[in-house]
Amino acid sequence: MLTAVYKSNKKADTFLFVEKRDDFSKVPEPLMAMFGQPRYVMIINLAKRQHLGGSDLAVVKSELAEKGYYLQLPPPKENLLSQLRKENGADSD
Repeated sequence: MLTAVYKSNKKADTFLFVEKRDDFSKVPEPLMAMFGQPRYVMIINLAKRQHLGGSDLAVVKSELAEKGYYLQLPPPKENLLSQLRKENGADSD
């Protein structure tokens, strides 16, 4: 299963996987507006991969098959202040 990967020029660490290079016909217009101008990164063969860096490979394959695209978002940023408060008991429930 070949997949083209694009990087967002508006959102850091955000990637869009599509079934065919330069074919964004299945990607909703509001998503494309948020994503911005796609910047081609690479073509990868998902069938030959055991894992994928920032996403669950099974989820990527499933969404590509169902929707024709997959959007990889960056992990949420860690809130260090909140973590410190919890460690010190400042945030009691």
